[in-house]
Amino acid sequence: MALTLYDTANGISLRLLTPQDTQSYLDLIQVTRVPYQSVEPVRDDEFYTLDAQTRRIEDRVKAAEDGTGYQFGIYTIKDSLLIGQVSINNVVLGVANYADMGYFIHPDYQGGGRMTAAVKLAVAYGFRALKLNRIQAAVLPSNKGSQRVLEKNGFQFEGTARKYLKINGKYQDHQIYAVLAEDLDELTN
Repeated sequence: MALTLYDTANGISLRLLTPQDTQSYLDLIQVTRVPYQSVEPVRDDEFYTLDAQTRRIEDRVKAAEDGTGYQFGIYTIKDSLLIGQVSINNVVLGVANYADMGYFIHPDYQGGGRMTAAVKLAVAYGFRALKLNRIQAAVLPSNKGSQRVLEKNGFQFEGTARKYLKINGKYQDHQIYAVLAEDLDELTN
């Protein structure tokens, strides 16, 4: 499935990752491994190999084909550098009609609105193309930057999920944020 979304004002595009992106993606996660250690699960060295990431991206391509998840690379428009990722995961259709969102960006590209713009593009895709009703994200209470990204995109704080995810080796509370399709309509009118 070929799909590219653009935000020319912020100089980024989103494109579904493919196996051809594996080396660039591996380079990206190796660069972010240490700076993001406090907000990520503990992963063994095997995770940071070309073979492991090839399998992971192939799984994500299949998920997109099945309509259960979408892993977008965030690219600079100017030179097509892969600088981050935003994903719509755990898509549940039918009476629930929701998905989870996750994202990260290379530390050198933080600030300047690129992550906010990438989340905005992904949210619009989720509501308009996938016809979701709700997109939610879980954020560590200490991750103020991520909270701002969500709030700028209309996500609202809904509460704290106790010991929600095992991050940096221990189960930690997460703040749950969500945005509804009707919220997006209010933001664009």
